[in-house]
Amino acid sequence: MLALALSGPVAGEARAGSLCAIDDRDREVCLDQPAERIAALSPGATELVYAAGAGEKVVAVVAFSDYPPEARDVPSVGSHTRMDLETLVTLTPDLVIGWMTGNPPEQLETIEALGMPVFYIEPRDFEGVSSAVERLALLADTREQGDRVAAEFRDGMAALAGRYADAEPISVFYQVWDEPLMTINDEHLIGKVLTLCGGVNVFGELSRLVPRIDDESVLAADPEAILAGGMGEENRGWLTHWQQYPSLTAVERDNLYFVPPSLIQRPTPRLLEGSRLFCEQLERARAKR
Repeated sequence: MLALALSGPVAGEARAGSLCAIDDRDREVCLDQPAERIAALSPGATELVYAAGAGEKVVAVVAFSDYPPEARDVPSVGSHTRMDLETLVTLTPDLVIGWMTGNPPEQLETIEALGMPVFYIEPRDFEGVSSAVERLALLADTREQGDRVAAEFRDGMAALAGRYADAEPISVFYQVWDEPLMTINDEHLIGKVLTLCGGVNVFGELSRLVPRIDDESVLAADPEAILAGGMGEENRGWLTHWQQYPSLTAVERDNLYFVPPSLIQRPTPRLLEGSRLFCEQLERARAKR
């Protein structure tokens, strides 16, 4: 079936679509009619489509697409790093939501060659989250809900920024992975949350978006607080690792905080909830000075 589909129309043919939006690769994607069968190729993309009011139109997701709960019942086409293209073709999506740096480029190119429009998303700032919801709602013709959700997120983040605008700076290490040990810089979306809350990222000036580091680097930086996501929504195991270093300021003051990863590591409207939690934890750390 895949071989047969490859002989069909290729991406790039002229469209007379009336619904057009610019994706995060600055490409204009146009549809002849509102999307009715959407494939979301990352857990974050799945959340964004549902947030845009188009959840009932999702026909394919990838592994770990667990929010909202009804997304778990949608057929999976593999993982975000390796999709089952045969299965994807049988589900006949009329819009595919790709993850710019998370999906294999060669697979996304193949999907486009099969004639399926690909809309690339990867919000890198707070406005990007709202904009992604609005653009997906435009393509799915669900703008009433999409615009409302986008506005609520935009207003909520602005209120949070105002609340912590004068917060005392506090040095923070955010752990995004354990083996290898990884963090984020100031350009990362999580880094922007940290800054919004008055945190000073001890690795913020590193050039890579998600740098690899080691224990010695953390000990040398000696952050006042350590925040970590972990492998699951209730798994705080990554934090226990740091308790072997009692002289570390974050350990000495008991400033080891867990943040459910789906609330902070996915660029979706739930980032507002994660940001509130992040800011509250830094406030507790400030109170221990």
